[in-house]
Amino acid sequence: MINELLFGMLRHISQEAAWIQAWVGWMILINTASLLYLKHKVGKVTLIAWVANLIFMNLLCFFMGYNRLLGLSHVLIWTPLVIYLLRQRPTLEPRTTLRTWVHILLLTNIASLILDYIDVAKYILGDRG
Repeated sequence: MINELLFGMLRHISQEAAWIQAWVGWMILINTASLLYLKHKVGKVTLIAWVANLIFMNLLCFFMGYNRLLGLSHVLIWTPLVIYLLRQRPTLEPRTTLRTWVHILLLTNIASLILDYIDVAKYILGDRG
């Protein structure tokens, strides 16, 4: 049971198309890069959101299965994160790695959120795929 809770979702992702595996890998990389910016509040907030997302998404997968509802984790956790990061952008010093990372993180998480909102809406409308 613990093994399935911790690694079940990864097992499902490993069976997806290569582009999905690459996209998930990119999201893991860019969000985990928050560890490089822990001396900044945006790094700490991103790491907290990232860990919360990992926990919630794995719980969703364990209890509800590997389906479109998994996007709910991003919708509930990354939407506030994206709003926070957008509000912080003007306070970040220009031409720094922190600002560049925040911009790439925003582009990545917003792209994911577009897909996640669509998936959650489809789930609510009956598409359990």
